[in-house]
Amino acid sequence: MTKMTEALRALRFFSVLTCIALAACKPPATDGFAERQERSATSDGPATPLESPDIEGAIWSQSATPLRLIYGKPGEPPLFAVACEVSESEPLLRFTRFAPADEGAQAFLALIGNGHVARIPVDLVEADTGLRWEGVADPEDQRMEAFSGARAVTATIPGAGMVRLNPSPLPGELVDTCRAQSEPAKADPAPPAQ
Repeated sequence: MTKMTEALRALRFFSVLTCIALAACKPPATDGFAERQERSATSDGPATPLESPDIEGAIWSQSATPLRLIYGKPGEPPLFAVACEVSESEPLLRFTRFAPADEGAQAFLALIGNGHVARIPVDLVEADTGLRWEGVADPEDQRMEAFSGARAVTATIPGAGMVRLNPSPLPGELVDTCRAQSEPAKADPAPPAQ
């Protein structure tokens, strides 16, 4: 066998290997994967608490909705989302935990990471994709710095398990962007009346 033949065989081998690796790729989690999930409440009491989800391979990705991030495993329903909602008043950070629970339930979302702890009231709300937990927080709240560090953040809702949010610069950048949305209103006071 000549060196040229050996080189061609090696090139073919790596080409096939690359094709196999690319075929295994999956798109990141998106809102479109949020499936309707219902838990049946029994007459004996609340539904059984959920186990913490497996987050190996979960990533943060941009949503089709501007100023919104989705967290989850590629090709699977999302686990968590954070969005900056800008209105005529102050901007808000909206947190969404895609996990079912008993209808009418209320809880606190505990965000712990990077030296900060935040407890955000969340309600179970119905959306097109089913029931999910949602709550809002002021982006100016210093506890939102939990997303600005280089370490993981945990998001826990009692009964919905703990989600470990892998480190990424995207959530911290979103918090900073959301904070900047309120700065023009604060920086430009109304002109004095004459």
